[in-house]
Amino acid sequence: MHRHHIERYQHAHVFLAPSRAAERRTRLVMLLTLTAMLAEIGAGLWCHSLALLADGWHMSTHAAALGLAALAYYFARRYAHDQRFTFGTWKMEVLAGYTSAWLLALVGLGIVYAAVERLLHPRLIQYREALLVALLGLLVNLVCALILRGRDATPVAHAHPHEHASANTPHDPHPAHVHDLNLRAAYLHVLADALTSVLAIVALLGGLWRDWRWLDALAGLLGAIMILRWAWQLLRDTALILLDAAGAEPLATLIRTELEQDGDTRVTDLHLWRVGVGQYACIVALIAAHPKPPDAYRQLLAHHRELAHLTIEMRRCEDACERGAHAGPASHPVCTRP
Repeated sequence: MHRHHIERYQHAHVFLAPSRAAERRTRLVMLLTLTAMLAEIGAGLWCHSLALLADGWHMSTHAAALGLAALAYYFARRYAHDQRFTFGTWKMEVLAGYTSAWLLALVGLGIVYAAVERLLHPRLIQYREALLVALLGLLVNLVCALILRGRDATPVAHAHPHEHASANTPHDPHPAHVHDLNLRAAYLHVLADALTSVLAIVALLGGLWRDWRWLDALAGLLGAIMILRWAWQLLRDTALILLDAAGAEPLATLIRTELEQDGDTRVTDLHLWRVGVGQYACIVALIAAHPKPPDAYRQLLAHHRELAHLTIEMRRCEDACERGAHAGPASHPVCTRP
């Protein structure tokens, strides 16, 4: 029975980026958006303005997405040490970004529907009142964009010292940076709202000065195309991460090459997936005629700071050794790559 302490061989599974600043910025932007939304809906009811009401309810979808982003940060942090989440809670933030991308796509499709309907059935537009709404929305979105504009690239956190002895060196000349997809989703919602406001201002000025009523619908279609493009990019990036298929192949190839560089060791199985912002978990199975201790293989990968969780399985190539150990590892049929 073991009588010594095992704490030094254990490590936490908290792979969250330091996102408290992002969480605070997202909450502030959500409050600003909610304030502007309530002001526009209240003014629309008071002034009987359909334009104000429509823009207010449109802003509510962005407020919901921002609220979702803030909740994702909160719950990911709250349950970070919950043992039910085997590899941490970072994917809560990715899931929020994925859901937010669908909300963004719905906003884009809604604008397309409204623009086509407006082209088929032109309406009289209260240009001056609508301009006031668009200018107010643009002002709020510019303030929100400035708040969220801070870098969403976060330095990759250091791996556990018992897994990577050289990962914590302060002299690393190539610090890795990755993007916070939850914050990116919030930022895209603000940009989408700002874009629609800018296009609306241009269209309303054209209608006010030249009576170009069609310009309003055209501006809506252009904005919708851009919003749908952003939504698709965000959906693709977040879905690949949720399916454990995002950006791991170059690193997997590099890991395989480094482990097999001695000519004896072969990688028989390799699993690599993202568990945090710029952090990966790796499970690798090795076989060799003359296997080294697992720590020797860990040391080969110690410079990969992005490997936050590394598990190595080592097996001796018994069949090959029995048939021809004298010929050297390269000639072993079991140990040779097919």
